[in-house]
Amino acid sequence: MNGKIAQVTIVVHDQTASLEFYTQKAGFEKRTDVTPPGASRWVTVGLPGEDLELALFQLGSKTVPPDAGKNWKPGASGGIQIRVADCRAAFAELSAKGLKFRESQPVEYPWGVIATFSDPDGNNFALVQPPAWPAKT
Repeated sequence: MNGKIAQVTIVVHDQTASLEFYTQKAGFEKRTDVTPPGASRWVTVGLPGEDLELALFQLGSKTVPPDAGKNWKPGASGGIQIRVADCRAAFAELSAKGLKFRESQPVEYPWGVIATFSDPDGNNFALVQPPAWPAKT
C-alpha cells in the first residue's frame, strides 16, 4: 500500500471552544468548518505547512454507522506527538499565547527534548525535538 495518513479524530465536548483553543493558543489553523444538511458539524485543524489534520469530533454527534462512536469519549486519545526543530522556542511561543504545559520548562532526555500539554478535554499532546545524532561515517 502506498498512502498517507491524512486525519486523526479526537473527541471533544465543545467544538467551538476546542477550535478556539487550537487556533488561538496551540498554533493550529482552521482547515474545515462545515455543517452539511442533516449532518453534524465537521471541524478540522492542522499545523501550518502540515497535511495531517485533527478532526474535532463533538461528543454525541451523529456517526455512520450510528453506533460507530458509542465508546468514544473526550480525553481518550493515546497522545499525539508534534515534532519540532526547537522545543524550547515552541514552548516559549505557545506559553506566550496562554497555553499551559504540564512542566515549567521542556525536559531533556537522551532521545530528545519534550514538553507536554492537554487540550481542554484532556487529549494529550507532546512537543518533541529529536536529538541531533552524530552523522554516520
